Amino acid sequence: MPLYHKLGNIPHKRHTVFKKKDGSLHYEQLFGTIGFDGMSSLMYHLYRPTMVKEVGKTLDISPKAAVTYNIKSRLLKGFQVVPEDDFLESRKVVLFNNDVHIALAAPKTSMTDYFYKNADADELLFIHKGKGILKTMLGEIAFSNGDYILIPRGMIYQITFEGAENRLFITESYHPIYTPKRYRNWFGQHLEHSPFCERDFRLPQNLKTHDELGDFLIKVKKQGQLHHLVYASHPFDIVGWDGYNYPYAFSIHDFEPITGRVHQPPPVHQTFETSAFVVCSFCPRLYDYHPQAIPAPYNHSNIDSDEVLYYVEGDFMSRKNIDQGYISLHPAGIPHGPHPGTYEASIGKSGTEEYAVMVDTFKPLQITQLALDIDDGNYYQSWLE
Repeated sequence: MPLYHKLGNIPHKRHTVFKKKDGSLHYEQLFGTIGFDGMSSLMYHLYRPTMVKEVGKTLDISPKAAVTYNIKSRLLKGFQVVPEDDFLESRKVVLFNNDVHIALAAPKTSMTDYFYKNADADELLFIHKGKGILKTMLGEIAFSNGDYILIPRGMIYQITFEGAENRLFITESYHPIYTPKRYRNWFGQHLEHSPFCERDFRLPQNLKTHDELGDFLIKVKKQGQLHHLVYASHPFDIVGWDGYNYPYAFSIHDFEPITGRVHQPPPVHQTFETSAFVVCSFCPRLYDYHPQAIPAPYNHSNIDSDEVLYYVEGDFMSRKNIDQGYISLHPAGIPHGPHPGTYEASIGKSGTEEYAVMVDTFKPLQITQLALDIDDGNYYQSWLE
């Protein structure tokens, strides 16, 4: 996100002497992407961030396809995923391709005995249910129901949950996640017609510097493997940083829908983009105000993309028998649209109170066994009269 931010103490100039109180040097680290061409932050550590004491076990956590070539529309009942104590173990990939992994998670406990780094992908956590604090090497972000949390790849973090009932919808992107280009001017500032702006973003605060040596376990995901590394210093030993590459939060409740006289296409709901998929937010909004408008979406063909819709809450006017946590998958090449009766029933309605998150991928998604286990099995026939 092109927005400058800084916390803590930093020297006047980059790459110059920055001493501690005892006269020794702080250790500088550039945290960036796309070589030295992408967004970056410059951090100052108490200790060298390179002090690996031990490389332990490695676990294969790459998803396995139960269905590789899918042509069937599906409805997954997400809340049937059984809660687990550990945050990482609770994450269950249901749909994936080489660009993105879509997972559900229901962690019951906070991360306390290890830290986590995803070196493969940016993570977009949608907090369906839960409240807590994201703790990172660049500061803390409080979160609650309805928050998106964007965590850049390589960010070391822990999550503290206030309770045991937590539900997350997670999108792991192997391409950088940005806000849509068409919402920003050539300087990077969000334009007046954007459905959100910079003041809606919640940036890291409360930078806590840990001056600790010992054994600190960091679980690192790289190439689909979960590596266990022990470092000699606490990963949150940063005294200050500045730059553009950091985690941030944005609430779906702060998205301001774009409406019109007739039905608007899904891109008006777009919230994030990558070169391989987009993320949209469907929020409470007034319906179309042409006197003969049909608010329900028209039938449409996903010729170039798979459409994934995660239902959060509300009355979903174009779908029947939908509950919280359900995921619909409409594969590329197959037309879909409102269920029988909902098209006609939407006429004359003035608004909707629905919340949902949509992920449209430009390459087909594969389906894991867990997804098949929570698939209702009959959704593809739900348009029959």
